[in-house]
Amino acid sequence: MKQRGFTLIEMLVVLAIMGMLVAMARPVHELVAQRQQEQALREALRTVRTALDAHRDAVLARRIAPSPGGSVWPASLAVLVEGAPLLDDTGQPSSDGARLVLLRRLPRDPFADPALEAAQTWALRASTSPPGAPAAGDDVFDLRSRSERRALDGSAYADW
Repeated sequence: MKQRGFTLIEMLVVLAIMGMLVAMARPVHELVAQRQQEQALREALRTVRTALDAHRDAVLARRIAPSPGGSVWPASLAVLVEGAPLLDDTGQPSSDGARLVLLRRLPRDPFADPALEAAQTWALRASTSPPGAPAAGDDVFDLRSRSERRALDGSAYADW
């Protein structure tokens, strides 16, 4: 009577092949995860920058008042979510309390610490700071990632 089953050598060979396949799949999985985070960062930057531009356009169209310092840019990212009071025909805040809300929620930097609030994940740039040395100030002209990591194309996420 012939016995059926696998020998110990056959089992070890199968396990070794499976181990190599898993080892080859892991870098691909990490690459896909990083691409997804990069796409999320691009989308978040695009969303907030579009809202910043819409705020500027609304100030220039006299739909909302400038920031306290007279800037066309919002004083903080919270203004984009909480809204700015709409102005009536006389340039005063409307009596019905209407607000111009540009974002439902502030997107977060996908490379930041998940324990931080969304607003704390971004490095802000004021309109008065020079392009070569972006720094926060009285308004929010632009934002960037605080991450020191590099993208798949070699660029720094902070430069996006």
